[in-house]
Amino acid sequence: MSEASEAKRCSRCQERKPRAAFARNKSMRDGLQAYCRECWSAYHQQRQLARGRNVRPRVKTPEGHKYCRCCEQTKPHSEWHRNASASDGLATLCKACKALKGRAGHLKRQYGMTETDRQALVDSQFGICPICLRPDPVHVDHDHQTGRVRGVLCFTCNAAIGHLRDDPGVMRRAIGYVEGNSWKPKQAAPGVYLLPS
Repeated sequence: MSEASEAKRCSRCQERKPRAAFARNKSMRDGLQAYCRECWSAYHQQRQLARGRNVRPRVKTPEGHKYCRCCEQTKPHSEWHRNASASDGLATLCKACKALKGRAGHLKRQYGMTETDRQALVDSQFGICPICLRPDPVHVDHDHQTGRVRGVLCFTCNAAIGHLRDDPGVMRRAIGYVEGNSWKPKQAAPGVYLLPS
């Protein structure tokens, strides 16, 4: 490939720049925007200011890094999820902020509570799982029939209750089994057995 075909002239600043300096645009013949990334950013900011919108200042970052507006930190590209539709190919938020935001959204949608509400529930349990009494429970447990939040459990206890289908009878039989009381069905008639409750 020739040097001329590896470069493109920006329609705004009229400079020849490498193709990597242009964001993708499928509707253009060459698949790239007419303006280079720097010119497009300046043009976009001018338009936003003209419309009376708040424009966030650009933060200069070293090569291979990106600035997260949520935690206000500059982090390497390895700390970001990929986003093919973004001009830089990276997500808007860093992985840590995206995880926090996702957790907050899950708590709000699923249980109608905030992280502060969840932490208050943990504090009311003295910071321990109410089943195994281990510290730092993180999983919100709820009644699958009514949707009512019962407490905050550790992962193992929350999974155990789920696997036992929230059924007190099944749980009682599990307790008996663990205590060594092996259950055997009682024969009521030939071929008819009664299961213990």
